[in-house]
Parts: sequence; C-alpha cells; structure tokens
Amino acid sequence: MKLIKWLIFSVIIITISGCSGKTSEILICGGDQILIIEKKISPEESLKVLWRWKVSEATGMPEEYQKYLATTDECKPVDGNRKILITSSGGGVALVERKTKRTIFYAYVPNAHSAELLPNDRIAVASSTAADGNSIKIFDIQKPETVIFKDTLYSGHGVVWMAGMSRLFTLGFNDLRSYSLKNWDSGKPELQLMERWILPDDGGHDLVSFSANKFILTTMKGVWVFDTGKKTFSPFTPLQGIENVKSVNYNETTQELVYTKGEISWWTHNIYCKNPDIIINIPDINMYKVRVISKK
Repeated sequence: MKLIKWLIFSVIIITISGCSGKTSEILICGGDQILIIEKKISPEESLKVLWRWKVSEATGMPEEYQKYLATTDECKPVDGNRKILITSSGGGVALVERKTKRTIFYAYVPNAHSAELLPNDRIAVASSTAADGNSIKIFDIQKPETVIFKDTLYSGHGVVWMAGMSRLFTLGFNDLRSYSLKNWDSGKPELQLMERWILPDDGGHDLVSFSANKFILTTMKGVWVFDTGKKTFSPFTPLQGIENVKSVNYNETTQELVYTKGEISWWTHNIYCKNPDIIINIPDINMYKVRVISKK
C-alpha cells in the first residue's frame, strides 16, 4: 500500500514539474539584442535573464555586417542548443556560439526571415523577397559570402530541417514545400523539390516542428497543424479565435504552449504561455518570433 501511495505521489510530482515550465528556457530577439530567459511560472516571479547578446558585442564578424542585424526577427537554437542562428529583415544572418558568443558564420541576405543549420555545416536562408526571385539560398559556413545554391520560393518566412525524415521544409507566402538534399557531399549541393502543398490561407509567417512528423505554422488568418504522414492541414485548436499570431511553440506531451501575437504593428512586448497561463512582459524588446529551449 505504501508503495502504491509513493508511486502515485511520484507521478503527481513528475506531472507538475513537466507542466511548470521550469524545464524550459525561452529564446527571444528584437532590435539589436538576443535574450535567453527562464520561463516564469507565476506573475510574481521576477524575470531571470540567463544569457544576453548584443550585435555591438559581436566578435568574428566584420563591423560593416553589424548594421544588417539591427532588426532581428528570428533566432533559434541549433546544434544541441550550443549555437544560435539569427536572421534579420535588415539582411543579416549570423550563427553565434552560445558559450563564447563568438560569431561562427555571417552573411547578407536582403529581407532574411528564417534560417536553418543543415548537415555538412551548411545553412539554408529563406527571405521574403529577392531581386532575382530566389528566396531560398544555401551557404557553407566556411564561405560566408558565397551562395552555393539558390531556388525560387515565393516569399520565404520559415525553414525547418527534419533530421528523422531527411527533409528540409520551407514555408512560403501561400505554400509549404519539402526538399531532399542532392549531391550534398560535393562542392555543388542542391535542394531537390519533393512535394508542395497549398496553404489553407495566404500569408505564411512562421514554421516550427513539435513532433517527429508534425508542424505548426502561422498564416495571416490562423494557426495550423500540418501532418506530414496524412499530408493534411487542420486548425490548431488551442489558439482558435486568437488573431494575428506570429510564432508558436508547443509540447504535445505536456501541452505547454508559448506564443507571440502582433500587437504593435508586427511586434509585441508580451510572451503568452499556457499550462500554466502567464504573460511575460519584456518592454525593452520588440519581439516577433520566440523559441522554447528544452533543458536536458
């Protein structure tokens, strides 16, 4: 009987800690700086900044490139959370080592909105517009100013590498695409278009994976789940009726949800969390997309 009570108590403790968010950090960016904060679990709890990086502190990056990172839009953890990949609508793209804050890679891509680290130290960058029409570009980390592949993508706003599927997914203004990596071990790698799906409505904003075969994507009118197995879009129920959602992070197991929505034009000073319900206000940063980092 004591063993049964102990097991029940243990399950309760595990469930509470899993939903508390104390196992999560939130990566945010806006303007010329990036923060990693610990997720709050009560309104009374003070904001705890775990990491801060400013463009003016960048090492390993020519000073002339710093101006392109003045309006950071997306930053995401990559390489086991050891690095942070940054994109800015001002044209800046940078890969920064979290521990040392050293810049590993930089590039100029006009209207860059999303990037992803790929195998063989390559980086894919999606931009909203491009003069040559090629809004998806591939770079080699060792060749920061050289585009080694480019392809037409109508207004790219999201790019995610799914390692388990060996596929790169890109979100455009009105479609979602999957690519395979072709000639990837050569000096002339390519992205080979595999499939293309029309979005339920136009205006793709953000793309993020939350399971082995599912994405959450935001558009001008809604939030959707895309199942790569069924190849179907369905409304993301927890955010139905909430307008102007910009970025979403969701844990299917704990149902922990973190999102942002446009409140000052495209931007916001608030991060909205569910399970538990709390709003984290950061008045000094104009946020757009945020990402949750799960602690190991």
